Amino acid sequence: MDLGGIRISNRPEASTEPDVAQIASLYTSVRALTRELCAPLSDADATIQSMLDASPAKWHLAHTTWFFETFVLRDHVPGYRIYDPDWPFLFNSYYEAEGARLARAARGLLSRPSLAQVIDYREAVDAALLVALGQLAPDVLAIVELGCHHEQQHQELLLTDILHAFAQNPLQCEIWQRDANPSMPAAKKAGWLPMYEGLAEVGCDTGNGLGFAFDCEGPRHQALLHPHQLADRTVTNAEWLAFMADGGYDDARLWLSDGWAWRNSEAVRAPMYWQESDGEWTSYSLSGGRPIDLDAPVCHVSFFEADAFATWAGARLPTEFEWEASAATHDPLAGNLLDAGGDIRPRGAGDAPAFFGNVWEWTGSAYRPYPGFRAADGAIGEYNGKFMNSQFVLRGGSCATPRGHVRASYRNFFYPHQRWQFMGLRLARDCA
Repeated sequence: MDLGGIRISNRPEASTEPDVAQIASLYTSVRALTRELCAPLSDADATIQSMLDASPAKWHLAHTTWFFETFVLRDHVPGYRIYDPDWPFLFNSYYEAEGARLARAARGLLSRPSLAQVIDYREAVDAALLVALGQLAPDVLAIVELGCHHEQQHQELLLTDILHAFAQNPLQCEIWQRDANPSMPAAKKAGWLPMYEGLAEVGCDTGNGLGFAFDCEGPRHQALLHPHQLADRTVTNAEWLAFMADGGYDDARLWLSDGWAWRNSEAVRAPMYWQESDGEWTSYSLSGGRPIDLDAPVCHVSFFEADAFATWAGARLPTEFEWEASAATHDPLAGNLLDAGGDIRPRGAGDAPAFFGNVWEWTGSAYRPYPGFRAADGAIGEYNGKFMNSQFVLRGGSCATPRGHVRASYRNFFYPHQRWQFMGLRLARDCA
């Protein structure tokens, strides 16, 4: 079913009624997880905005609620009254069709409304939406489903934004408890998957029975893949330390021009959150500081860093279609993904090949529309399409991605200098 850029394909035909109970269950579980992730935070914790790319936890809680209130309750439930007429200005993100909004850089100045007031807002909208759910038309239920996946995206952003905020605190605070047994399996020796070439079917099409997907994942089409191999695991911290020891951050020959300029202007010498003391490297996580786990995937590296490492290694980054063709036979529920709380960090995978979880994997592909892509009319059409410039695609999900949220066709995208997400890489190479 194509609902103006929102794709619902877990129902075989457009005439099939959506499963209201299933959507209600999804909505309830997603909303509960967001609250659980924010449970350790004080009002002050939830108000911090540590950089322009990040948003306060309180804003995430309110914005995801604004989405349901605006595009479902306001637009499709007769008689619904906006919870507070001043709040849409505060909690709209980038929807030009919804009018004026608070500047992104000012979100951290919102000491009011309080965290408690935002939680009351969430509860009021939840109650109204669950009452209305059985009376909503199929196309509106599709917006509810989209809103649930939108909130799952914000769950990951919320975690990475909290991580960045607390990383600025010299106390190295532990927000979530550490694992009782922190030992992880050693990384296997890096190898290469079998050579792959030919026409590959990539992306998603309506009615394929694979479940929800965002509009930017389609239409499904063919991509010609030249002979290549992908590494059978992601790059580890030990391998990144070797790159650093060999002068990787100081050799301009390894870097793209914009990357070298960024490295110099930002004085980048290591992945984000790494710190060196007396020759030993540590990193900060939501469970506090700890020594670098040599067998874990390297993370919090930019596209520029990933590309430089690949050049140093005599390889390259995979294209997004090379990645998707190899990942298509792997289980999206496998791997180190977010379940709830706990020690949220990348972990060594041992001998198990994994394409999902741990770290988002940079590809060498620009985030651009697929052949035949068309953004929806109205505000919902602003969800993905207008960002299809100047960004690169990442695949596979991370340790902060909710389990069940990713799939082989899922396209994440960020600017090449950004690295506060759980971003890593897998190498690729051409075959003669």
